[in-house]
Amino acid sequence: MSSLKGRDFLTINDFTKEELTLILETSRALKLEAKRGVFEPILKQKAIGLLFDQPSTRTRISFEVGIQQMGGIVLYLRPDEIHLGKKESLYDTAKVLERFLDAIVIRWNDQQMVDELAKHADIPVINAMTNVYHPLQALADFLTIHEKFGTFKGLKMTFFGPPSETVSRSAAIMSSKLGLHFCACCPKQYFLPQEYIDELNANNELSGGMFTQTDDINEATAGCHIVHTDVWWWYFSEEDEIKERKAASIPYQVTAEVLAKCDKNVIFQHCLPATRGFEVTDEVMDGPHSVVFDEAENRLHTEKAVLSLIL
Repeated sequence: MSSLKGRDFLTINDFTKEELTLILETSRALKLEAKRGVFEPILKQKAIGLLFDQPSTRTRISFEVGIQQMGGIVLYLRPDEIHLGKKESLYDTAKVLERFLDAIVIRWNDQQMVDELAKHADIPVINAMTNVYHPLQALADFLTIHEKFGTFKGLKMTFFGPPSETVSRSAAIMSSKLGLHFCACCPKQYFLPQEYIDELNANNELSGGMFTQTDDINEATAGCHIVHTDVWWWYFSEEDEIKERKAASIPYQVTAEVLAKCDKNVIFQHCLPATRGFEVTDEVMDGPHSVVFDEAENRLHTEKAVLSLIL
């Protein structure tokens, strides 16, 4: 329980396969205890600050509930309540916060700012989502996968639609660390850049994982065990490209027909919130293959595991 003590949690790439496995095993243990109504005060009198620059349902609620279940003290701070990068240097804010808090959980749309905060603060900083990574979601995704399949060995995950710099990237890195086959299925014009692929392949060489990308749905679904997607609306923010991007992406909507091409035991994952009828249909969201609400619950247990291990 002490090997991760004092560490930041900024990206999946900062952790080894063994360390990620430890986090997932701890998540399972804490989940079992919670189901039995057992809540050890692991964080008794520990103060954790939540710094969010945008509204949140799952992230905020899961952290607030989890911290309180473990006996900790939680403070939720909005941008208008803290001088993060405004009126005060980021360095000064970090040094002040470390005097009051035992850890900082930050959801900020600027990875560089989160990295700088972690550099200056002498307490652990946890990335609760930036414009580049969403490592906590990846933990919940993979805890859910293990619950459904009992292993990661031999599994293939396919992400449908324009791959984002947050959810899909962290899921791809997690796959490469744990030895899964990660396939990105999207229009060719939105294929991932080589630097992104190099990052994954470096991990795959050690884990035995694989990365592929294709615009062919039949290729993407062949032998697929996990179908994953994310909200697409963020990708259509450029006014002059909206029509083009929508037209190119809609054929990659996750439908029942897509799932029927996959392994018979395929599961469907989505980080939520989902735009029903856009990147995924109601039939899939509410169907027998959907595990989206299991994922949502597992945010609670995996976040508790991260906090318990680093504090």
